[in-house]
Amino acid sequence: MTLDRAQGLAESARALAAGEVTTRQLVERALAQIAATQGTLNAFRVVREDAALAEADAADRELGTGAPGTRGPLLGVPVAIKDDMDVAGEPTAFGCQGAHPPVAEDGEAVRRLRAAGAVIVGKTNTCELGQWPFTEGPAFGATRNPWSPEHTPGGSSGGSAAAVAAGLVPAALGSDGAGSVRIPASWTHLVGIKPQRGRVSTWPRGESFQGITVNGTLARTVADAALLLDAASGNHAHDPHRPPAVDASAAASRDPGRLRIALSLKPPFTAAPARLLPEVRARVLELAEKLADLGHTVEEADPPYGQIGLTFLPRATAGLAERVAEAPFPALLDRRTHEAARLGRLLGGVPLRAARRAEAVLHRRIGRFLETYDVVLAPTTAAPPPRVGAMLHLSGFATDRAMIAACPYAWPWNVLGWPGVNVPAGFTPGGLPVGAQLLGPANSEPLLISLAAQLEAELRWHESWPPEQAGVESPAV
Repeated sequence: MTLDRAQGLAESARALAAGEVTTRQLVERALAQIAATQGTLNAFRVVREDAALAEADAADRELGTGAPGTRGPLLGVPVAIKDDMDVAGEPTAFGCQGAHPPVAEDGEAVRRLRAAGAVIVGKTNTCELGQWPFTEGPAFGATRNPWSPEHTPGGSSGGSAAAVAAGLVPAALGSDGAGSVRIPASWTHLVGIKPQRGRVSTWPRGESFQGITVNGTLARTVADAALLLDAASGNHAHDPHRPPAVDASAAASRDPGRLRIALSLKPPFTAAPARLLPEVRARVLELAEKLADLGHTVEEADPPYGQIGLTFLPRATAGLAERVAEAPFPALLDRRTHEAARLGRLLGGVPLRAARRAEAVLHRRIGRFLETYDVVLAPTTAAPPPRVGAMLHLSGFATDRAMIAACPYAWPWNVLGWPGVNVPAGFTPGGLPVGAQLLGPANSEPLLISLAAQLEAELRWHESWPPEQAGVESPAV
């Protein structure tokens, strides 16, 4: 196999098992590409060079001696982790400034990836406490989009998205509290799975940001995103949400059947204006036409969101206030972070309890809509990726308006806790990636994944790579 850009997750695992490549070779390649692109893409906050090489050698010993049936499905495959998840021996700065101390134990999702045999090469950049759809700040600078370094890869899982899109690693974990996996996946031409709440543990936090944030996966193909999801899925003994198990990888090779799909182009109600830009709308409509060509029934219909935003704001800001209260260097936090935390403290009592109770009502109302339709197809964002720096120095109010204008579509499914999958929808006339999201009811990952895989087989989006300007060599043909 070629060792320039990272091969896929499943292909890497297969080549390792067949003896075509060693773990050390894969990890050395990943580390070399990370080093070569830190000055341009800046995808990583922590690079575990010595630890990853030691883990690679241990994996190679196991590959050489262990019986194939006892090996983990990702034995020896390098992956990356967003820097809001704990990796033993490394700091978890979550985009904040300061010399954060190393943590003692892996988070549950990381522990499960290690049990599957994966080698963690590093922790990827994220904006401060995951609040914004860009990945930049004084703690680490700006992470840039491999498709156009003048633009952001999105956020808050922008470092993970940039690393996968550029081929530094075959797949990565991110987290999604208002679209933070799906938005950067959309803006970097990736598959991004936001799973059912509780599917991938957020332990040592039983709930992250009052239950709106979940851990998810980013990869170039549906099968790789599903494989990483299967490897990371599962619960800590004290997790409050424990959905029934699903086999995501099996779903990626299964026909979805003929589905009823609601094409929803209208943004949910927000306090600031949001408009779907024509260059994004055109790509989503093309995707809808492709789904119709594949035999699905597609018609325009919008979920009855109502005032769902009133339930999102207390949960998001109260969750942020909790994180700020724990921050080891509060004086170094962004002024917008403190403003949002103050609002969260105001909304953390009765409004928060009301917002949590409203979720059941929303489940029933939108669940009835999903008795008519199997899947919702919606834009992931209303706009292509903004330029680096466009939102960095805005006031809190101006940042909120800019975020809503660019990204009004993803967050309702965080309130519901249900699954969503971003799929690449193509490019704007200027060459910037945009995406669309497939959304379903509780525990519908298999359905969404099988539908995404059917689209991938037709559109072959994984065959497109960013230009070489990002400093990463093109894959050998």
